[in-house]
Amino acid sequence: MKLINVTTKNRIRKIVVYAIYIILLSSLQVSFPERISFLGQTADLVFVFVVLSGYFNGFWDGAVVGFISGMIRDVFSPPAVVGLDGEVRVTAFVGVFTLFAAGIIGASFFTRRMHRNIPFSIVSVIFVTVCYKVAGYILIYGWSNLAGIESSLYEPLTAFVYSFLPQLLLNTLAAIPLIVLLRFLGPVSFRDTKKDDEIIEQGESTWLGI
Repeated sequence: MKLINVTTKNRIRKIVVYAIYIILLSSLQVSFPERISFLGQTADLVFVFVVLSGYFNGFWDGAVVGFISGMIRDVFSPPAVVGLDGEVRVTAFVGVFTLFAAGIIGASFFTRRMHRNIPFSIVSVIFVTVCYKVAGYILIYGWSNLAGIESSLYEPLTAFVYSFLPQLLLNTLAAIPLIVLLRFLGPVSFRDTKKDDEIIEQGESTWLGI
């Protein structure tokens, strides 16, 4: 399996630039959370970056960047949950799964029809953020009932006002500078970016990367 028209130079550029942004954004997010917070919610810079990486640069970029970013999140800030036996345990691979899924969804969100244009990239961030918040709410509510513990979640309407909307606002605002960085100082040159999706050769067949 090989990617067509991807040179060694471009691959090295991707690795270096992605590594710098992942480390920088992860550090910024945990070092200054109060500066990027509103109504108790914090802008998820890494999450937004993963979604945009997938949206602009394709399936493999979103999947790989999401997986690596998720591993870093699981190592440094894994969430803790109450198990069925009542003991609090640190979870594993929640960050990996969440950010991996975010990268894949971002890479698949109307990218062919909308030609990965900049205005619609913000819509992709909003859509994936909504999916993340709704899925998280349902999972936490369901697990709390299963474990027989009192849920700390707000009622749906209160959660919408004080959790969903602030997170949407913060992630949308965070998307603006990240879009500029990805398009003009990103792992893929803006001038070399094509409207076509990545093409993958596999045996005698040719498949779209998305």
